Amino acid sequence: MKAVSYMVPVVMLLLSFLYNNNPFVVKEEAQQAFQLLNTIRSNPEKYYRELHLQSKLPITKAPLRWNDTLARVAEAKALDMAKRNYFDHVNPEGYGINFFINQSGYTLNADWLKDKKENFFESIGSGHESGEAAIKSLIIDEEDAQKGHRNHLLGIGEWDASLHDAGIGFVKCDGGKYQSYICIIIAKHNW
Repeated sequence: MKAVSYMVPVVMLLLSFLYNNNPFVVKEEAQQAFQLLNTIRSNPEKYYRELHLQSKLPITKAPLRWNDTLARVAEAKALDMAKRNYFDHVNPEGYGINFFINQSGYTLNADWLKDKKENFFESIGSGHESGEAAIKSLIIDEEDAQKGHRNHLLGIGEWDASLHDAGIGFVKCDGGKYQSYICIIIAKHNW
């Protein structure tokens, strides 16, 4: 099973070498994004004005737990988007993040895998100067399209509040469509 957990991200990386714009993983940015996300979740009042949050939002105070497996999947996804110059929850072959999470050895409920395009656990961003800037951008809830990311990241609603494991991949690029890509996975095992 351990070999399978490394196989999918490795295959994604190998395919991504067909394109070259010199992307590189910046683990420090991912960690800073993770720390900021937990800080916002634990003390949202401090961020109401900056992030345009409504004071009555039921933001979960439960901290996220860093998960190395999810981080590897998130890094592989961010690298794949950068190398192949696309930005989408579904890769060019039609696979969503649920498939890659499950292939990594992080067990998901079979109902979450019925369609290869499924994404119940991923927020993505592009073109941000830093991991912290990406988190803030995805949380700002002025547009309906962003509310799904905001809810996912802040644990708003019963489903999103039940997710506690997190992994983040942040990639910078020398060329291509965007200067950076971030993939944030917040999920839960199917035990």
